[in-house]
This record gives sequence, C-alpha cells and structure tokens, in this order.
Amino acid sequence: MSKRTLVVLVTAVAVVLVAGGVTAIALLGGDDPVDERPETVAPAEEDEDEDDPQPPAAEPVLETVVDGLSGPWGLAFLPDENQVLVTQIVGTLSLVDVDTGEVRDIDGVPEVVDAGQGGLLDVAIHPEFPDPAWVYLTYSAGDGSGATTTHLARGLLDVDGERLTDVEVLFVAEPFRQGHAHYGSRVIFGADGHLYLSIGDRGDKNFGDHPSQDTSNTIGSTIRLAPDGAVPEDNPFVDDPAVADEIYSYGHRNVQGMAVHPDTGDIWQSEHGERDGDSINISQPGGNHGWPVAHTGCLYGTNTPVGDHPADRDDIVDPVHYWECGTGGFPPAGMTFYDGDEFPTWQGDLLVGGLATEYLARFTVDGRSIAEAEPLLADEGWRIRDVEVSPHDGAIYVAVDGSNAPLVRLVNAAGG
Repeated sequence: MSKRTLVVLVTAVAVVLVAGGVTAIALLGGDDPVDERPETVAPAEEDEDEDDPQPPAAEPVLETVVDGLSGPWGLAFLPDENQVLVTQIVGTLSLVDVDTGEVRDIDGVPEVVDAGQGGLLDVAIHPEFPDPAWVYLTYSAGDGSGATTTHLARGLLDVDGERLTDVEVLFVAEPFRQGHAHYGSRVIFGADGHLYLSIGDRGDKNFGDHPSQDTSNTIGSTIRLAPDGAVPEDNPFVDDPAVADEIYSYGHRNVQGMAVHPDTGDIWQSEHGERDGDSINISQPGGNHGWPVAHTGCLYGTNTPVGDHPADRDDIVDPVHYWECGTGGFPPAGMTFYDGDEFPTWQGDLLVGGLATEYLARFTVDGRSIAEAEPLLADEGWRIRDVEVSPHDGAIYVAVDGSNAPLVRLVNAAGG
C-alpha cells in the first residue's frame, strides 16, 4: 500500500471525526480558501465551568503602525523594548518604535543587489540579545559578473548610534547564478540555538538534473549553522563527503517562511510551488522534500504534474498541507505560531502570509495536522510578506509587500 493510499484512508477517518463535533468557524472578510474542507457542525452545548470561563471569541482590529516603507520583507522584535527591526528590499534596515511610529534607519548594512526578488531580505536577532547584540541579515549580492546568490551576514546593533558594527559575512550560497529569482532567504534561530536559513532553487528549470537534488551544493536547501557561522558537528551530512556540510534538508523550491513550533521545536516552513503546489512543511534533518522529482503542482500553463506525488514515494518527506495543481494555490510568505496573550483563543495557531491571495491565513494546529480558519485582512488588497507576534503585548504585526507599504498590527477588541 502506498503512502498516498494511507493518507486517503486517514483523511476519511478524520472527516468522520470532524463531522462529529468541531465548532464551525465563521469566515471574516473573504471567501473560503480554495482548498476544500469538510463541513463542520457545532457540538452539543455543555455546562460551562464557572470557575474556568472560556475567553470570548477574538475580534481582530486593524491599526497602522507606520506608512511609506519600501518593500518591507522581514521583522524581528528587540526583546526588551517596543521596537522592531524591519528590512526593506531596497537595502534599508529600519528600527521602528511601535508605540510612537518613529522610524530610524540603521547604518552599516551590507551592499545588496536590489533586483527582481532580490535585495535586503530577512532579519533575526541572537537569542541572547542584547548580550551579544548580534543582528543577522540575509540578502542577495553579486560577484561582479552579474551573477548573484543568497548571503548571510551579522553585525552588532548599536541602537543609540543607529548603526551596525563589526559586520561579517557568515555564509554565501554557491554557485552564483544569473537571474534574480528564488533566493529563499528566511532565517530563524531554532530551539537548539542554531541558525536555519532557507536557500531557493534560483528558478532553475532543468528538471532532469536539478540543483535542489544535487546535495554537493546548497541551492534549494535549508542549511543549519552555529551563531558564528560554523557548521555544527551534528549536522545530518557532516560525515558524507558528497554532501555539503551545511545542509539540514534539501529538495526545496523556494521556502519563504519559517517558524519554530513552540512545543516540539520542529522547524515549520512555507514554500512556493510551480503551478500551485504551494505547501506547508516540517523540515526533516537529512530529509528530501522532493522538488522537482516529487511535487503536488504542475508545470506553469499546463495540467502536467511535476514529478511524482510525494505520497507515492517513500524517500520523500510529505508536506503537512498543500495546494495541489488546479486549486489556485496559496503563494505563501512569512509565518509564525501565535504565542501571545492578546488573542487567547488563537494560542498555538499558525499564521501565514499570503501574497497573490492577499490575506493573512490562520491555521489551527493539531500535531502535524492543520486546518485553515478565517482569512484575516482579506478586504485590504494587500500582499502579506511577513508576520510576527510582539513579545510585549501579543499583538500581531504584519509587513505589507509593496513600494509604499505600511506596517500594521492586529489587536483584539474582545480583550486578551
């Protein structure tokens, strides 16, 4: 029996369970997403424990923090203040006071190639910030010939001086490629204190001999590094001379979002497919995530599948959730798990930015199973590039994609 057959059987059981008593969720601000889900019914009412009242349903309210950003891409909150670092694709790193709306640009950012999907991309801070005060940046940069690739650098943030000092390049994805697509470029710290960086496949269309399946390079992979850029001794391929030591997982097309599961410490990712085929994955150490030998999407402009279905191959890590060919897809961007106090009924839910779909998706999470709830910000006409939860007040901060774009937040009118 194939993996795909097992998935169908398990799904059938899940539908019966869902029909037995999951509260239906009213959609706010938009139509149902394109993936089909079983109709749900409200469970029978139970006596409420007066000593443990349930929090009221969330009532998200939109607030604008600041306007006029030039292609905001990544967000990272400083731990002890109401300030957030915002990367702008043109090459600007800004520090935004979310209480006052004051924007201060930070000097010392590495030179970037701002073209196509490239520029200054993601940002992360050291887990023990401000001691040390390392800020990590990902960006596209060239080799002087017109070719570019994904870079990772770090510098010490001098908040009062509004600059980065001691800037050093930690990693350069090789080989450099022509074109300005699919840099990947999300960077996060895992629960183990190591850096995880996604590197895109650079838009390579040679599906017969694809770099995402060539583990001698880091194109189309997720890499794992120590905070100083060194390769951890327990990386999955360090003892294999045929595989790049930095690789944690491979077979990726273009991972645009990463988040650490608050309970398991797993690295969750959102990834762009070819024609549809977008997916939510859990990165597996040493795992092959399939691109392009196994995929749920089709070749652009066709109904021709790209490779096998992941569930039909035992050597491929199955996605947690996917939008298969013909559904319209969900080109995803930044993502985070909700872990604040502002929206208590959303605790543990997964928030994922939608680009072409122009809304912020919220998924309920049960182990490895997720189900989409109501779309957020669906009436704004915004491409959602990144999302973060403030560690200070639990509000949800959203970077809107565009050349003259806002940073906004969602707060709860029902109270936390």
